[in-house]
Amino acid sequence: MRKRVLAAVVCAVIARSAWAFDPFTVRDIRVEGIQRIEAGTIFSYLPVKVGETMTEEKAQTAIKALFATGFFRDVRLENEKGVLVVIVEERPAIAQIDFVGMKDFKEEDVKKALREAGIAEGRTFDRATLETAEQEIKKQYLSRGRYGVTVTTTVTPLDRNRVGINFTIDEGDVAKIASINIVGNRTFPESELLKQFTLTTPGWITWYTKNDQYSRQKLQADLEGLRSFYLNRGFLDFNIDSTQVSITPDKRDIYITINITEGEKYTVSGVKLAGDFVVPQAELERLVQIRPGEPFSRAKLADSTKAINERLGNDGYAFANANAVPDIDKEKRTVSFTIMVDPGRRVYVRRITIVGNTRTRDEVVRRELRQLESSFYDGQKLQASKRRLDRTGYFSETSLETEPVPGTTDQVDVTVRVKEKPTGNLLFGLGYSSSDGLILSGSVAQTNFLGTGKVLQAQVSSGSVNRVYSLSYTNPYFTVDGVSAGFDAFSRRFDATTLSLAPYISDTLGGGVRFGYPVTEVDRIGFGLQYEQVSLTTFDNSPPQYINYVNEFGDSTQALIATANWTRDTRDSAVWTTTGVVSRALGEVTLPVLDQRYYKATYQLQWWYPITDIFTLRLNGEVGWAGGYSDGQLPFYKNYYAGGVSSVRGFEQSSLGPQDAAGGVLGGIRRAVGNAEILFPMPGLAQDRSVRLGVFFDVGQVWNPDIAGQNLSDVGGFRYSAGLSFGWNSPFGPLRLFLAQPLNEQEGDRIQRFQFTFGQQF
Repeated sequence: MRKRVLAAVVCAVIARSAWAFDPFTVRDIRVEGIQRIEAGTIFSYLPVKVGETMTEEKAQTAIKALFATGFFRDVRLENEKGVLVVIVEERPAIAQIDFVGMKDFKEEDVKKALREAGIAEGRTFDRATLETAEQEIKKQYLSRGRYGVTVTTTVTPLDRNRVGINFTIDEGDVAKIASINIVGNRTFPESELLKQFTLTTPGWITWYTKNDQYSRQKLQADLEGLRSFYLNRGFLDFNIDSTQVSITPDKRDIYITINITEGEKYTVSGVKLAGDFVVPQAELERLVQIRPGEPFSRAKLADSTKAINERLGNDGYAFANANAVPDIDKEKRTVSFTIMVDPGRRVYVRRITIVGNTRTRDEVVRRELRQLESSFYDGQKLQASKRRLDRTGYFSETSLETEPVPGTTDQVDVTVRVKEKPTGNLLFGLGYSSSDGLILSGSVAQTNFLGTGKVLQAQVSSGSVNRVYSLSYTNPYFTVDGVSAGFDAFSRRFDATTLSLAPYISDTLGGGVRFGYPVTEVDRIGFGLQYEQVSLTTFDNSPPQYINYVNEFGDSTQALIATANWTRDTRDSAVWTTTGVVSRALGEVTLPVLDQRYYKATYQLQWWYPITDIFTLRLNGEVGWAGGYSDGQLPFYKNYYAGGVSSVRGFEQSSLGPQDAAGGVLGGIRRAVGNAEILFPMPGLAQDRSVRLGVFFDVGQVWNPDIAGQNLSDVGGFRYSAGLSFGWNSPFGPLRLFLAQPLNEQEGDRIQRFQFTFGQQF
């Protein structure tokens, strides 16, 4: 802009020396030299109109204004017998922008950055702006560690006063961190300190994480992590003296040196509370985590003040402030704290705003909130609201922000920010065994149909084993207070003749309705009624008990099934669970109005416990119990099964339990499964919540005590396995890999050490 103004001034001075005329009345105005610019645009910058007097001062003003637009390289004014002639030479327009040699970035992303720098197709070309564009491209490459990048720009004139711009880029090699050195550490070895860093030297996973590429932001975060490491271990005087980052002349290797002073280790000598106690002081004292005699820990002190603030927030004191004032004794190397409690004023929530829900309707978010507008602020209810939103499964991220209302001291506004995730799922499982070959399964579901929070699921499968046509619909808020309602309709054909199961074919046609009722914030109960008609086909090689069942009850039966269930869910998140419990109890019984007389009861308990900030323990237990009543029996096609990715990994799907003489799996009326798993982030990806590893131990079995030879002891007792798991919520859907080793396999067991499931999200 300064260059443009300077050019305008110079041209004005030249025009002044060249323009020596008497004022004249403008009879007409003519514009010459324009190609792309409209004449009306030029007229708008002229300080004179037809019929007015043109003076030397007005001519200077016109030239300055036209040059300042940046559209023209030259501007001249002439007088032809009272006609004001404006002669201009336009700057060329940018017709196209091309890139050669650019591999690390998408063209549209770079063009977007150039547009912000003033270079874009259709805009006026300015060579000064072109230099800024070159620097912007280099800046983008430097952010990815390519310090040797070179950018060569070529401007090619085109017809109709246009130009084409070509950026030829030599990306060079990515500069990698060759070493990170910490100088001044005496208490802790350098290897332990470097574990606190995200930045690292090249390793087996850094091709994906890019953590071996220098980033100033990452380094600052790592330095803060190093500071926290020392302050949480009592080193109150810890200081980072300096940080040096150097690059080799070939711009391939980066060396980072950090100079620190550890200082002395301090012990807490005492902690007390003071201030205004609007809640009992003893209750606040129980929230203090730091204790006399312990080494000072900044994390424990911060957690203590945070817990006090949250407790006060539960009573409406949204702006409560618990501030720890230290008293340091350098001679004794001790520190005591006085936590000053200032509750502030009790406040109300004026307005709640939902942000980020481009597809999900506002009402779907609001019905999960427990904090209401025009009521006292309650931090506990806000946290409950966040947990409920997380458990919907509609959002990958949720946050609640509180802002004071300007001009008031007792009102706040709450902003609920959500980041939606794909809620449609095309799920399929895949396995392989030498006896059964390829095994496939799949379904399609939309858990947030049209953003209404309703669940619509359809399954269509025409495989040789399972042929399924089903439709399921659930409205989780059939009533405003959370009563859910839904229906199911299905047609299923199951052919066990090609599997490891005992051979038979079943064709099932049915449908039903169901309702759910919220009992508490975390408890729900449900009831349903379902009709089923089942047609059975057995063969000469089918087990005798299958043939006997058909002979006794017929090859076509009907059942009216009543179901009841209870669920308790206290998980902190449905996406990345670290703590909480899920309990499920399901019972079904046939009503004695049609053919069938049986019952089934299943209970499952899942528990997550955070061992550390990194490791999470997951425990799962399931038991199933079924049988007949009033001279009835459990149909064999309703038996329990075990083995596979959802029960005992390392064994083929549904392969455990009693078998017939030909080795076909029969299933059972008793089932017990247990799983223990330690989950942790992928090394080098601790901040990435999409990848998780696990070490697991599984146990399980099914049996049938009503039939001789099918007791738990008869089937060889429980089966055990152990192995590794890998979970990735990829952009294409959730992927789960399992590598398992059976620990007590017996003759007749079907082993499948590698198993996985994959789901496509849309």
